[in-house]
Amino acid sequence: MSRTYTVETYGCQMNVHDSERISGLLDAAGFFPAEPGVQADIVVFNTCAVRENADNKLYGNLSFLAPIKKENPQMQIAVGGCLAQKDQATILKKAPYVDVVFGTHNVGSLPVLLERARVEEESQIEILEALEHFPSTLPARRLSAFSSWVSVSVGCNNTCTFCIVPALRGIEKDRPAVDILNEVRALVDQGVIEITLLGQNVNAYGVDFGDRKAFANLLRDCGKIDGLERLRFMSPHPRDFTDDVIEAMADVPNVMPHLHMPLQSGSNQILQAMRRSYRTDRYLGILDRVRKSIPHASITTDIIVGFPGETEEDFQATMDLCTQARFAAAYTYQYSKRPGTPAATMPNQIDAEVVGERYTRLHHHQQAISLSVNQEAIGKVFKVLVGDYEGRRDEAQMRMTGRSEDFRLVHFSNDASARPGDEVEVLITEASAHYLIGTPGKVRGTRGADAHAARIEERTKTATLLGMPAVRA
Repeated sequence: MSRTYTVETYGCQMNVHDSERISGLLDAAGFFPAEPGVQADIVVFNTCAVRENADNKLYGNLSFLAPIKKENPQMQIAVGGCLAQKDQATILKKAPYVDVVFGTHNVGSLPVLLERARVEEESQIEILEALEHFPSTLPARRLSAFSSWVSVSVGCNNTCTFCIVPALRGIEKDRPAVDILNEVRALVDQGVIEITLLGQNVNAYGVDFGDRKAFANLLRDCGKIDGLERLRFMSPHPRDFTDDVIEAMADVPNVMPHLHMPLQSGSNQILQAMRRSYRTDRYLGILDRVRKSIPHASITTDIIVGFPGETEEDFQATMDLCTQARFAAAYTYQYSKRPGTPAATMPNQIDAEVVGERYTRLHHHQQAISLSVNQEAIGKVFKVLVGDYEGRRDEAQMRMTGRSEDFRLVHFSNDASARPGDEVEVLITEASAHYLIGTPGKVRGTRGADAHAARIEERTKTATLLGMPAVRA
């Protein structure tokens, strides 16, 4: 009987992309994805170390698996990612039944480590301190047939006092542009029509080889690739955001009108304590220049509430900046003390009750702003790329979901029988803080939709030959 696997991912898009590689490696090793709701023979946790709740979630899930593992010793559990890189010894102390612990720099070792653990009947730990091969050389099981991530770099050279990621993923290492463009072309040849360029600090791309214009040039070069319809990137850092990138966003038709740029705080005092190396006037200046060049662009951000030393005045400055910036969405987080970061030992740590109350206030404030921004879309027509893994058919309401060019979530009735990967013109009739609702119009079939349909057919045939249930595409 073929062994099955499942991969559970915590954290950022980089982790999601790493999980695609983990799945690709397990596919290549002869394993198969488990059906939803069916216990897998191999469970892989790809972890995050940015916030404490990710730790709690991992150890809670490991505890849940302990009795299942005891009943079925042949089951294997692996823990990788940033938390594994940081707490390699702690994981086995807390959960000695874990079979494999691997780090951020050696994802490719997982199949070998699983086999070694099985044969030797002993837990395997392998944590490399530096990247030996760029992970994009590994096979990947992409979540989508028509939308994909492409890493332009790994690691980060910033020293934000709240973040432990640079210590875990290392200094920034940039890929040669020719390798990135070759990967993009190969994906487009496979039917991909939307690509998101990824990096811990994506617009610092080029620091490795001393070219400050490298990222803008990369956007322009990607724009010349025939068949690539939508190009996105995340996440840039305000310190490195230059006008040539804004010009490329405005000039290149397939670069989508959406900018996700983390703010973290609207207080200059807190930005300095965070070691963010920019101030609010620079941040707002970037937004002004983006909106001047791309009037229809939507802007989203990340904000941390309750950083050590944050006063009520500092918090109010964040609220005021949100009002001024009119973000389409803000991903807000309560500050989480992470051992090993400078912020963890700073004085004036904020009481959890105060942090929670401020978080709630900011959440409600931003909800009202997001609703107002989305209500401006009513009566307009958006081109929506119908989703697959993120937006399946809602059977109760018979509607489909997709992303507009400016990255807003759009629901629409499926009167036009659109397929995942099709582009639908949707007239917006309703708005909430989190999504838009509209009526579908013209449907444009794409190579992406054809690739999605072909993937379902291929996987159904494979599953039938192996006597297994059909796998979700």
